[in-house]
Amino acid sequence: MNQFPETLHIELGKYVENFVKYLTTNYGEFFDVMKDGILWFLVNVETFLQWVPWWLVIAIVFVAGWRIKKQFSSGIVYGIMLFFVGAFGLWKLMMSTLAVVLTSVVISLLIGIPVGILMAYSRKVETFMKPVLDAMQTMPSFVYLIPAIMLFGLGKVPGVFATTIYAVPPVIRLTNLAIRNVSKEMVEAANSFGSSPWQTLIKVELPQALPTIMTGVNQTTMMAMAMVVVASMIGAKGLGGEVLIAINRIDIAKGTEAGLAIVVIAIIIDRITQGIAERFKVPE
Repeated sequence: MNQFPETLHIELGKYVENFVKYLTTNYGEFFDVMKDGILWFLVNVETFLQWVPWWLVIAIVFVAGWRIKKQFSSGIVYGIMLFFVGAFGLWKLMMSTLAVVLTSVVISLLIGIPVGILMAYSRKVETFMKPVLDAMQTMPSFVYLIPAIMLFGLGKVPGVFATTIYAVPPVIRLTNLAIRNVSKEMVEAANSFGSSPWQTLIKVELPQALPTIMTGVNQTTMMAMAMVVVASMIGAKGLGGEVLIAINRIDIAKGTEAGLAIVVIAIIIDRITQGIAERFKVPE
């Protein structure tokens, strides 16, 4: 009586597996095209980042930290932190990691902002998407590796795919919230002057919603950084791969340096994107 009846067992996982197999069998060409497109973008971003001289990257980060945060000391600190990553011998791996993160963030924004706008305009879409987003945010990040491997195999592309799924919910939620919080009087005023829905969205709602959307961009970027180590398990390599190797070999020195490098990148990206978001805030 204490055991759950075996006759009531539901093999939901089998249905999901069969669905993924159906997709790969019948729409394999579509996923191949998608894989080639993501890989092309990723390779170009990584090639560019590897091409830029290290001292120029540090200079850009220094100026960005100084001008955006409006603190000279912030620029100095960010520049020194980045210098130490290079001194650890992890500069090339850091650029590979940044390429995966940037590619994932760009794809997340291309998907997330239109979906967020659609949710703001349609109550039905919002009702459908909210539980989906809840599931996406509560699902353990390792689970995303399964469909990524089944659809794209091993390598950087499935890493980008898994990172994108994990990172996209914040920008969708905050875009929806931002558009909904735009002053109704302002929207009505734009409509009364004869603005089309598209003009109202582009010239009134999005500018007003931009600070909150930028916060969503910041959160999405941070979540993409959080997937660096997980994505390395399916071939994304970079700093996450170094951490993974260090864990397998119990190499404390390598793990410490690679872990610190990830923290440094996360802090710099977080502070700079926060500074950009604050600049877009409308004075009260």
